[in-house]
Amino acid sequence: MTDSKRQLFIGGKWVDGISGEMVPVRSPATGETLAEVPLGSQEDVDRAVDAARSAKKEIAGLGVFERSALLHAVADTIAERAREIARDLAQEQGKPFHADAIEEVEVAVDMWRDAAEIIKRLEGEVIPSSDPNKRILAIRQPRGVYGVITPWNFPATIPTEYLCAGLAAGNAIVWKPSELTPLTALHFAQAMHDAGVPDGVINVVTGDGATAGEAIVSHPDVDAVGATGSPETGDRIARAAGAKPLLLELGGNCPVIIAEDADVERAIERAAHGAFANAGQICDSTERILVHERHVERVVEGIAELAGNENLGLSLDPATTMGPLNNEHTAQKVDRHLDDARAKGAAVHVGGSRAPGFPTELFYPPTVVSGVTPDMEMFREETFGPVASVVVFSDIEEAIDLANGTDLGLVAGVFTADPGLAEYVGGRLEAGIVNVNDIPTYWQPHTPFGGYSGKRSGVGRLGGKYTIMEMSQIKTLVYDRSRGGGG
Repeated sequence: MTDSKRQLFIGGKWVDGISGEMVPVRSPATGETLAEVPLGSQEDVDRAVDAARSAKKEIAGLGVFERSALLHAVADTIAERAREIARDLAQEQGKPFHADAIEEVEVAVDMWRDAAEIIKRLEGEVIPSSDPNKRILAIRQPRGVYGVITPWNFPATIPTEYLCAGLAAGNAIVWKPSELTPLTALHFAQAMHDAGVPDGVINVVTGDGATAGEAIVSHPDVDAVGATGSPETGDRIARAAGAKPLLLELGGNCPVIIAEDADVERAIERAAHGAFANAGQICDSTERILVHERHVERVVEGIAELAGNENLGLSLDPATTMGPLNNEHTAQKVDRHLDDARAKGAAVHVGGSRAPGFPTELFYPPTVVSGVTPDMEMFREETFGPVASVVVFSDIEEAIDLANGTDLGLVAGVFTADPGLAEYVGGRLEAGIVNVNDIPTYWQPHTPFGGYSGKRSGVGRLGGKYTIMEMSQIKTLVYDRSRGGGG
């Protein structure tokens, strides 16, 4: 790799894209071009898949303790380069280097270490047999070649969810990172190579979703697909992948309920954090804040006060606590949702439009909106910006109905002092995770994370052993132990 022109990583080597076409990677904070990466083609994907297929026997053939040692080596290598990686991550994604980017890389390191330990303890089963001469074993084996598609909002931790589990399970991987944040991915590819991951086990093809992404998920020699993105992206991937095993983590639009008996001050502090963290660009951001009518005025006032504590600024400025939105498409969606809410009667208390005086037009201040109703776009859709939208309810059944009143169901939260009410609400909310007395954004990497069936928030579960289980397959072995082998 040169300083400005990067390459694809295929078969353990840095190679140029076949077409020679390059695309710029720009800083959303300054607008400057950080580097250029190849626009991957079908032919590039074919090369990457061929390399992965050639390497899959080698990675699958390693014992689990060997794979564990390999994952620890990757963790060590990324940790040694954490600040260098975080600097590129901050510049290409937009998040603050000091406040967020370094922590994201450190969390990714912990995830590699966690997977390294989990794989040593992931057990099979001995299944009881009706025939005393039969011994039945259920074991886990890799799926083969995994296609992995990852987004731009967390360029280190989201890919790590798939990469560490995929390698722990013994898969070879063809990975397309977001075209908006490929530099972090190229750092990771070099780190994995330098840590001793066999050539061809990890391959990185940069480019857009319509060409490189579609070519990966539809490729006949790709055995399974894992992806994080929007529900619309998930739908396209599912159609292109056909009957392949899918692991999809999709959109959120996550609600939190602040019940009448809640600790309101804690709920305010946590809800503000959940709405504004990473400039609202998190799949489990606190987007809809459902507040009992008794507390609406205080919640709106409190979140607006906390919004004033955020320091909007450039990614590398130590004083910055919130960076810009990553791209114009996302910014336009925030614009549209706010325009729609105003037109339908909502009140904007702070923020509400793009911030002037910055090098780009992607800076959005923390925004608080009250009077949000189910007919508004920001209620029905994932806004994906630093917007706290407040919805009022009068009783808990109404709150549950409001929380469930969209086609997304990733994570939800409820604040209440009543354990019985928490259990009741938690059981009724149509979400894959319910956090009690905390916000949807609260997350531990080893816990099962994914969407509720019947909603558009994904298929399967990410997190610790659950990702490894998704990225492996069960094989049943039946041994005949009768004399003569059953003859």
